[in-house]
Amino acid sequence: MRILIVGGGTGGTIVANNLARRLTPEIRAREVKITMLSASDKHMYQPGLLYVAFGQMMPDELYRDQATLLETSVDFHVDPVIKFNLDRKQVETKSGRTYSYDVLVIATGSREMPKKIPGLDEGSDSFYTEDGAVKLFKKLREFKGGKVGIVVGVPHKCPIAPVEFTYALHDYFTARGIRDKVEIKYHYPINRIHSIENVAKWAEPEFERMGIECETLFNVEEVDAENKIVKSMEGSEYQYDLLVSIPEHHGMEVIESNEMGQDGWIPTDRHQLTMEGYDDVYVVGDTTNLPVSKTGSAAHFEAEVISENIASIIKIGTPVSEYDGKVYCFIEAGRDKATYAMFDYQNPPDLKSANKAMHWFKMSYNKMYWSSVRGLL
Repeated sequence: MRILIVGGGTGGTIVANNLARRLTPEIRAREVKITMLSASDKHMYQPGLLYVAFGQMMPDELYRDQATLLETSVDFHVDPVIKFNLDRKQVETKSGRTYSYDVLVIATGSREMPKKIPGLDEGSDSFYTEDGAVKLFKKLREFKGGKVGIVVGVPHKCPIAPVEFTYALHDYFTARGIRDKVEIKYHYPINRIHSIENVAKWAEPEFERMGIECETLFNVEEVDAENKIVKSMEGSEYQYDLLVSIPEHHGMEVIESNEMGQDGWIPTDRHQLTMEGYDDVYVVGDTTNLPVSKTGSAAHFEAEVISENIASIIKIGTPVSEYDGKVYCFIEAGRDKATYAMFDYQNPPDLKSANKAMHWFKMSYNKMYWSSVRGLL
């Protein structure tokens, strides 16, 4: 049995490690082989980018060598896939090699798309890449006062991040003693301040307490970078001194170019996590088109289901588990406080009051992530 995992992010790494441990006897007997193909030899802890944007983490703290995170029985190659031949059970890679499989796991992730909006790339800053987060921190450090606009495109990775960033921005300027010189205005594309209703209800009074202005139904149409004006499709505009954007995300280009899903999101069975039309192809993490948050926790829970089912199919011929849409997200709430959102397909999140204990739990998880991605937590 040849198991091929394409992508070395959270979901792909957990699948590989869980399978390597579950199938140890079969691997030793050479009945099973696990191969991972990745575009990079590095693994990034992506939630840490928010801390980089405020000078609370250094970029080098976000990375580990991918090979060190994998069980030694996993055959790891830095060789990006450029073509999927699903009907022939093969993929082709950048190096020119062809890999055949019996079971394929696609964990290619997602990417921000600022160039979809005219002027957004030139006229705004974002914290969704290392370079972007460092650049934004330098601008925040030099900022002396004025209007700061926050604009959000959907869908995007970590849906809670715009709210967390807004809280952190308020605290940052307060700590510098210039909060009274800064206007913060948060813009969101639907008629509430977050896509998850209970998150919106929780965040709105906090925004009011912090003196943060909000405008909903603000879908960015273009940014006039020269005159520092962001314009919405609805006809309104905002003059800014600093614009922070959370751009719309797509799945990876290789998924789009292989016509495997609109905007790079692969149609995925919501419970079995198989690609529609292919029982031998599993999809994990941001790559899916599932109606759940594109977060590391969703990828983690999905990865556990996928690895359990692949192992059980090999051992007894049938899957034994289903994904219920479970997501668990820490939410930094400012002033060294945090809360969490836990939900699934059937149950919306019920957010509790933020507290310091949950903040320190989140800080601890920033370190525990490396054990988590190894599949040990």
